[in-house]
Amino acid sequence: MTSYASAGVSIEEGDRAVELMKQWVAKATRPEVVGGIGGFAGLFDASALKGYTRPLLATSADGVGTKVAIAQAMDRHDTIGFDLVGMLVDDLVVCGAEPLFLTDYIATGKVVPERIADIVKGIAAACAETGTALLGGETAEHPGLLAPDEYDVAGSTTGVVEADRLLGAELVREGDVVVAMASSGLHSNGYSLVRHVFFDIAGWKLDREVPEFGRTLGEELLTPTRLYTKPCLALADAVEVHAMSHITGGGLAANLERVLPDSVSVRLDRSSWTPAPVFGLVGELGKVAQADLDLALNMGVGMVAIVPADAADAAVALLGEHGVDAWIAGEVAAAGTHGAGGSVTLG
Repeated sequence: MTSYASAGVSIEEGDRAVELMKQWVAKATRPEVVGGIGGFAGLFDASALKGYTRPLLATSADGVGTKVAIAQAMDRHDTIGFDLVGMLVDDLVVCGAEPLFLTDYIATGKVVPERIADIVKGIAAACAETGTALLGGETAEHPGLLAPDEYDVAGSTTGVVEADRLLGAELVREGDVVVAMASSGLHSNGYSLVRHVFFDIAGWKLDREVPEFGRTLGEELLTPTRLYTKPCLALADAVEVHAMSHITGGGLAANLERVLPDSVSVRLDRSSWTPAPVFGLVGELGKVAQADLDLALNMGVGMVAIVPADAADAAVALLGEHGVDAWIAGEVAAAGTHGAGGSVTLG
């Protein structure tokens, strides 16, 4: 007799994965959450928004990309959730929004309950750190489409910001300065290039000890994405902030340009920071041009804030108090001063 199990899908293992993850999901909640996991939909009490004059809902969807291949190769799955949450909630923060809840989606070739629970453990821990409720999710078993040890993770998140506190390009003006915030490493972008350089070109293995890193290659590549959520929300509460940019795919210049009006241009001073060794090694081993590195990788900057010049020192100090290394990396000038309107020059 043919059954769902004989086709490669185990309902029982899926149920066991849910039981294993419940303890972690319980740590990632908010008072507005109604009910628990296991229903068809997650519930969030929207009456909490009555305190807003004009609440704007912000939403974001994203995944982790090919960094999951590193987690799978190392058989360590409890950190990739930090990358997912970082990619999601910090896209909301750039407009000044507080993340409210998140849902995740895990697709795998074969449900191994302990592995799924480890993935969710990381997601829940990151949600707890950012004040985001893990409201629900889905685990899908796709035999024949994915290998038994393969999986991918994605998710979506929703947040809220008061309309008159919305950050963005319309607030940026000549004379502002750019405050850069250090990344924890590669974060979750550019891994197709990074894997090609280290594995295909250089022939390195994940267990290779790399003196420049002070640890193995695998440990370096699996470093979780830094979460900027609470430091950036605290920054927006404490000082005048005009815009923020989350440095993800496309690199520093391209992402900063997304929050610039056509009336200004920006020059960033490369000498104001030193990227971690991993960035230099990708360029050296792969003979990757600087322009390509800048396009694919964050080059040591994971988030930036654009603030008035007289607020810059306070911004740097506050971020430091929240454990984020920050510095003044550039200036905003009239269009044409450093390039075309809405452009960023790295010099």
